[in-house]
This record gives sequence, C-alpha cells and structure tokens, in this order.
Amino acid sequence: MTRQIFLDTETTGLYANQGDRIIEIGCVELVNRKLTGNNLHVYVNPGRDSHEEALKVHGITTEFLRDKPPFQTIVSDLLVYLQGAEVIIHNASFDIGFLNAELALAGREPFSSHVERVVDTLLMAKELFPGKRNSLDALCDRLGVDNSGRKLHGALLDAELLADVYICLTRGQDALLIDAGSSQSLSIQQIKLDLRAIELPVLSANAQELAAHEDVLVQIDKASGGKTLWRKAA
Repeated sequence: MTRQIFLDTETTGLYANQGDRIIEIGCVELVNRKLTGNNLHVYVNPGRDSHEEALKVHGITTEFLRDKPPFQTIVSDLLVYLQGAEVIIHNASFDIGFLNAELALAGREPFSSHVERVVDTLLMAKELFPGKRNSLDALCDRLGVDNSGRKLHGALLDAELLADVYICLTRGQDALLIDAGSSQSLSIQQIKLDLRAIELPVLSANAQELAAHEDVLVQIDKASGGKTLWRKAA
C-alpha cells in the first residue's frame, strides 16, 4: 500500500527564522493514487499577527485565530496522521522550514524523522517544464486542473489542488504496473510478419536540400577549426 499525504501550510509571514509562525495546515490523503477522504485540516493560533502582505495572500485574521489551539496542542495528532507516509509538498523547503521551527518549539524531532520521505513537486515541475512558471496556479492552468475557487490561498484547498496536479504530473507512471494481488494475468500473442513482402519507399534529397545540408557541414567544420572527421576522411 502506498500512502501519500499532500500537505500545505499558511503562515504569518515568510521567515520562520525571524519568528513567523504557522496558522493553518491542510493535508489530503491518497492511498494507491486514490483519494480516501481521510484529510486533516486545522487552524493554529500563532500568538502573533500576520504581516500585512501575508494577510493579503490568505485573508486569515488574528481575530479569527484567537480561539484556535496553539501548535503544541495539535502536534501529537498531526504527527500520528503523518507517521510513515510519503509527504508531497509544493516548494517543500518553505513548509518544512516552518514545520521544523514549530516542532523545535514543541520539543519534537525534525519533520523528516516522522515521515517516510518528502517529495517536492516544485522540483519535479522545474525538471518537466524548465524555464517556465511553475507556481501551483501556473501548473493548474498548464495541466487543466480547475483552480477557479482559489481566490485566496488556503491550506486544505491548496493541498487538494496539489493532489490533482501531482496525479497529472505522474500520469502514466504506473500504467505498466500489475497488482500483485490481482487474479488477472497477461497473455502475450506473438504475431509474425514477413517483412520481405513490404517494399519501403526511398525518398532522396533534392538539390536544394543537399545544398542546405552541405552548408551546415561547412559551418560545423569552420567552428571546429577544420577538425571534423568527415573532412579529414575526405
């Protein structure tokens, strides 16, 4: 069984090492690439105000968080939920930095010691789409994931969108895997073809194409200082 947790956080600001804190955690569970509905969502009282720019992003006010539990109160349930899972995060270094800071304040071990491993979909996207914008919104647009309900950032909504994006990024990855518990088997039918009966057309280059090809060879030869093997052989 492959258990994956898609995780996102909202915070009071950008810098955990300068006292910013987590205010919301959203987690979505997939088992064998299927949504289970066993999600986790919690608001956290950070004991401080959000920066104005952060507030514009998530819209979660200090007043709203005033009666919410502090991180120390929810940390045990969070770690039990995450235990042993593969955790998938977009721009993982940001969220892990905040989670490690909160865990340290709560006297707990770093995040990586509680989970199987962490996968960063931002790094995945940069490999698949080099030179392009790879924010969560950009990936939703590129991969056809409906993010029309994302007016403000929210941890649970973003985790749900991330799960959809991940499935699209890895689509086809498991297409050739066979369930070991399945009673179905594959039968392979061999088909023999006599290729001698097939006459393949031969397309010759015309004069213009030959001249263009020769020009490319000349340019390559010049760039190499006359050291190309085909010129030496000639």
